[in-house]
Amino acid sequence: MSLSPKQVSWRPTPSRVGLMPATHGGIDYAELEMLGIASQEVLDFSANLNPFGPPPGIMEAINEMDVSHYPDSESTSLRRSLSSSLGIKENNIIVGNGSTELIRLAALAYLDKEDKVLVIEPTFGEYELACQLAGASVIKQQLLPEDVFRLDVKETLALIQRHGITGVFIANPNNPSGQYISQIEFEKILDAAKNALVVLDEAYISFVENSWTSFDFILAGNLLVLRSMTKDYAMAGLRLGYGVASEEIIANLHNISLPWNVNALAQKAGIVALENEDYLNHCRAELEKAKSYLITELSTLGLSPLPSKANFFLVEVGDARIFRTELLKRKILVRDCTSFGLPHYIRIAPRTLPECQKLIASVKEIMKGKRRIGL
Repeated sequence: MSLSPKQVSWRPTPSRVGLMPATHGGIDYAELEMLGIASQEVLDFSANLNPFGPPPGIMEAINEMDVSHYPDSESTSLRRSLSSSLGIKENNIIVGNGSTELIRLAALAYLDKEDKVLVIEPTFGEYELACQLAGASVIKQQLLPEDVFRLDVKETLALIQRHGITGVFIANPNNPSGQYISQIEFEKILDAAKNALVVLDEAYISFVENSWTSFDFILAGNLLVLRSMTKDYAMAGLRLGYGVASEEIIANLHNISLPWNVNALAQKAGIVALENEDYLNHCRAELEKAKSYLITELSTLGLSPLPSKANFFLVEVGDARIFRTELLKRKILVRDCTSFGLPHYIRIAPRTLPECQKLIASVKEIMKGKRRIGL
């Protein structure tokens, strides 16, 4: 006998009622189906991924995998490869089902309902959601477009001291702005947050020219650095990220992680990707060319992109929802930044140069008819 809605007594705990998932870039397959557009026809500039595909050898390695056994719960071989590549001990590394899993593990392991966590906005929505899932309160530092979303470190330090912060989430470079804080600025924050877990999300660090090294600071004991192999190596369908921290933090995260959290195919793909040392350098150089092209062309059209150190940038377009819709009609997808609290901005992640040329051609069409569509 099935129960009617009135007879069902199980409900989420009060702190979980009303929680909404964070909004992300990437293709919404249900939306495309409704519009009658095949996903393979869409040029996706909305997801901040390496557009050049996985490194050579990954698909061959995956095809040879035996998937009849459980994967290694500790990702031992991949951690060994990361250890060799990064110059970090294996016990200082944890591998996750994307860096998003590690964000939630950090919140569940170290935050409680009495804690206050600093989140610097606009930024990746998963930080706030992870804090809410752990029951912690979120203190927000709001960055402003008129300051090009640059971080006011003095305000950051003041908020840490004033609220007795026990957790800090920092994306560097930040998403969606692409702003990148210096090593000196980060040192000040880490020093002020001695009694807090500091999560430094470096998901896009591989695309930053002349970046500084954060791993030296894990000896402080309260720092967790996150990285995304998903984004570096164009493996969004496999989900793969890792964290670097003190052995104590790594052990605590591993203790509460799901068994077999990283599938065998992703582990193997990660190992093969790390063997292609020149791959990222080549991709970074090509992306820089595409990014420069887009910035020049968009500026010529009167749409001035904001400065960014990352492989994406913000552009003010008027009504972001309408602009995105018009591009999607032309089978081009960009990120509407309304979910970041920026309804007048879109975010663009450059793709190959020929694909960027198609984007510019479509933008020119939209700009010609902007009065008609309300921009």
